[in-house]
Amino acid sequence: MLADGYDCFLLDLDGTLYRGDRPVPGAADAVSRLHRARKRVIFMTNNSGRTPEVIAAKLAGYGIEADAKDVVTSALATADLLARRKVGSAFVIGGKGIRTALEDEGIELRDGEPSDVDCVIVGWDRTADYAKLKNAGLLVQRGAALIATNADNAFPAPDGLWPGAGALLSVITTTTGASAEIVGKPHAPLFRRALAEAGGRKPLVVGDRLDTDIGGAAGLGWDSLLVFTGISQPPDLDSSDVHPTYSASDLSAIFEEEKAVRRPW
Repeated sequence: MLADGYDCFLLDLDGTLYRGDRPVPGAADAVSRLHRARKRVIFMTNNSGRTPEVIAAKLAGYGIEADAKDVVTSALATADLLARRKVGSAFVIGGKGIRTALEDEGIELRDGEPSDVDCVIVGWDRTADYAKLKNAGLLVQRGAALIATNADNAFPAPDGLWPGAGALLSVITTTTGASAEIVGKPHAPLFRRALAEAGGRKPLVVGDRLDTDIGGAAGLGWDSLLVFTGISQPPDLDSSDVHPTYSASDLSAIFEEEKAVRRPW
């Protein structure tokens, strides 16, 4: 079966394991089977607003066995990247997830109207207002590096799409003309942090989006499985320049024969 060819599985969350506040049918059983097969499973998300503990609790509520140490967010990948660069201070547009991750790495968070910081971090932030965006833009103009946890333009909410981290980022880039360094999917830092946590050598990336999940895996030369439980659907494959190694209706395909889910690209 397909699972036999990989030693770790990097699973997207929203659209793959759940949709909004509803679990994807069969997802909990698939994760349980991977654990029983002694496969390493890492849950990977662009969401920088929530801590791994909160995400693990949400997964557990859907019957999905998860520990906080198995959750890798764009916030953790961002904090890890900045710590390795020895960044000392940051101005943050973002929620508890990114703020906690940065503080855990010893990075000083300067709120209000600081005169200078090493970098400006932009993530998803439901409290972002004009003053915060203005101050972020001024700091970038004064020389602060601009880093984004992810560039997702929209955040899927139960009542529709809300502005995502990418939408907030666009205010700053439009104002300043600066370019941001993006950490989250489809960029490499989040994938590499997830693989490091998995401790594996041959990962299979599983997700529901061609642009982020599959595109990021392809950029690293990793195999991927596109599941049609979220954003991307079969007709999208015909018009896409990004192709998964495999595609299937849902996560149960991990336990099917490889030839049954491999696409003829």
